[in-house]
Amino acid sequence: MPESTPINPNPQPTEAVESTSAEVTSAEHTAKTRQLLGMKGAAPGETSIWKIRLQLMKPITWIPLIWGVVCGAASSGNYTWTLENVLESALCMLLSGPLLTGYTQTINDYYDRDIDAINEPYRPIPSGAISEKQVITQVIVLVLLGYGVAYTLDLWAGHTFPNVLMLSIFGTFIAYIYSAPPLKLKQNGWLGNYALGASYIALPWWAGHALFGELNWRIVVLTLFYSLAGLGIAIVNDFKSVEGDRQLGVQSLPVMFGVQTAALICVVMIDLFQGLVAAYLVSIHENLYAAILVLLIIPQITFQDMYFLRDPIANDVKYQARAQPFLVLGMLVTAIALGHAGV
Repeated sequence: MPESTPINPNPQPTEAVESTSAEVTSAEHTAKTRQLLGMKGAAPGETSIWKIRLQLMKPITWIPLIWGVVCGAASSGNYTWTLENVLESALCMLLSGPLLTGYTQTINDYYDRDIDAINEPYRPIPSGAISEKQVITQVIVLVLLGYGVAYTLDLWAGHTFPNVLMLSIFGTFIAYIYSAPPLKLKQNGWLGNYALGASYIALPWWAGHALFGELNWRIVVLTLFYSLAGLGIAIVNDFKSVEGDRQLGVQSLPVMFGVQTAALICVVMIDLFQGLVAAYLVSIHENLYAAILVLLIIPQITFQDMYFLRDPIANDVKYQARAQPFLVLGMLVTAIALGHAGV
């Protein structure tokens, strides 16, 4: 009788172990990616000093600032696709994203180290992965590099007045008083979130516009108005820190009004001020762009109902990932309309 092939009477446990192992590996990989990008749900234990420095700069937050430069270039009405303009705009993106946003995020982590010890103990400073002296050195290097790049852009653009450098100095000042005592604007839910929203929308927009055109009061006022929608986006970031904010007396909107009321305020701000910007576009006879902007608001409202309003603490990241692309596309639509109208 030939030898029979052994039969495993119950193969499921082995398969289950392999499946569980794969899931654990995938979860670890996701957590490490989140750590490197500076997102919620990261994993501790990184030892590379350069990865830790990058984590402090939160690369995930650079994207809106880089996009703001694109919007500013578009609203100037003078951008053309030449090699020189592409290189100029790329340098401005480096300024707004990795350098000055990196500075902002690093200094914010430094002054938030006590809150992070409660809310996000895996962050580099509270976890002890990097010393405070190393953090301060990083802040200084980033801000000095930023000023150097800003002045280079002014020379490149032929500015008689260093517009981009002055915007950079103003932006770093706002970033400092947002995070640092005694003012520490972020302790006030309204002032702090508006400062954050304006920094993410208006400041890089102004830099891009000034680089390729003449920055004027209409662009300044309209982008500051648009930043009220950015205030709503900034409130979303407060939900992950509500417990630590409550313990340390930080008056974020979720602490002041409660989670559900703050979530409602957040979505009303986001939708209302985008709608009012669309109305302004109608007033300057840019009806097609206004209609596109309204169409881009609709999916944001849908995701607010599906995710954010139902559980803002659990779904904040999920909501942002789905809704914010439509908001930033709306910014570009608005910028193109302003450039087309010659505002």
